[in-house]
Amino acid sequence: PFWPKIEASTRRSALLVHLLDHLVRAMSSGANGSGNSTQEKYEERAKRVVSRWAGERQPVPDRTMLEAHVRCREGASVAAGRAQVLARHVVEPQREVPIMDRCEVLVVGAGPAGLSAALGARRAGADVIILERYGCFGGTITTVGMETLGWYRYEGTEDCEGIGREMERMAERMGGTTKWPYNDSDCLDAEQFKLVADRLITESGVRPILHIWVVEALLDADKKMYGVITESKSGRQAILADRVIDCTGDADVAHLAGCRYSVIDLQQSLGVTTVFNAVNVDTAKFKEHTSKNPATYKDWSRTWEQTTSGKEEDLKSPYLDREFEAAAKAGVIPQDKLATLGGSWSALSSAGEATNLNLVHKTGVDVTDVRSLTEAEIEGRANVVHALNALKHAVPGFENAKLRNFAMTVGARDSRKIIGKYNLTGEDVCNQGRFDDTVGIF
Repeated sequence: PFWPKIEASTRRSALLVHLLDHLVRAMSSGANGSGNSTQEKYEERAKRVVSRWAGERQPVPDRTMLEAHVRCREGASVAAGRAQVLARHVVEPQREVPIMDRCEVLVVGAGPAGLSAALGARRAGADVIILERYGCFGGTITTVGMETLGWYRYEGTEDCEGIGREMERMAERMGGTTKWPYNDSDCLDAEQFKLVADRLITESGVRPILHIWVVEALLDADKKMYGVITESKSGRQAILADRVIDCTGDADVAHLAGCRYSVIDLQQSLGVTTVFNAVNVDTAKFKEHTSKNPATYKDWSRTWEQTTSGKEEDLKSPYLDREFEAAAKAGVIPQDKLATLGGSWSALSSAGEATNLNLVHKTGVDVTDVRSLTEAEIEGRANVVHALNALKHAVPGFENAKLRNFAMTVGARDSRKIIGKYNLTGEDVCNQGRFDDTVGIF
């Protein structure tokens, strides 16, 4: 510190030169026997290292060799002037859309319905393409975390065969199922089911495309649909098809094609759910609690409204409700959150996991509106924290539980409903409606 400042730069330079000499010697010794070119390479590298340490300005490398890899979207040069803004709309001029592919049957949406449609069509001999907006197949099973295709197999239930049961059996063979708490239904491991769906699709010969959205329907002069327009990382592309099957769950394709559909008023519609999974649960202690405090379908009340014929009321159900009331009374969760918390639990694993915790809900959500969905996603995650705090306080076995993960998206119950040749009624559902074209009964 008592040396003149002018000597500081001299000392630094001398130190760097000394360091450079050591680096060159060390690198050169590693290059012995490799020829002069290797030694020169190491010397040059050492000089660059010391130069950067000295704070010297570095030369900019030549990038001309990258010019062959530079790309530009066709037509982008006129992008600045190709759209006309009119009031609240933007008018795009006519443009050509490349055809991505062709097929006989195009299935849009790869949840349980879409998988069944695609597999059924392929097994009938059709050339099938299936489209999915997420990065996996499975729909509400894999993206929402709902673990069952059918949770209703209580004693005396008549069930149907088909691709759904085939999925369950394959999942069981692959070690991806757990028995539902109170009957003979299967809980499907959401992550394992991604592999089940992958295998079913690839082995069948169905042609899959993930990470793709359908944004427009292609109709001819007679309003017959002959394909769709898609958007993806590959851009805007068309897929032509003899038949298009809408398995989006929201009737997205039917809506784009101009089909008639109904929508329930938001105040009357069923809510969405943010499903979550927890770990570090003492499952034995939790089972003991639910055994001593059994719930039935008659108990579904505060957060779930249900209608029964009477015979279901005494069936055991994996339902949690009173526990949230106790947590709110103790001040663990805000009182105003109580109306959104409560519902069902599902599979328990030997690893201390409690999955498909169907406990956090929100009503008044328009699942066809992105702003409404955004609000539901954010609020749902925040309320999961309240739900977990309530479980830790009031449910034996959850004292040390931690959040494992949220579902990829909220689970929707009410959306667009296509108006078909016949529309199911409550009478049909509750009293075993029968039809001439029935393909399965449960």
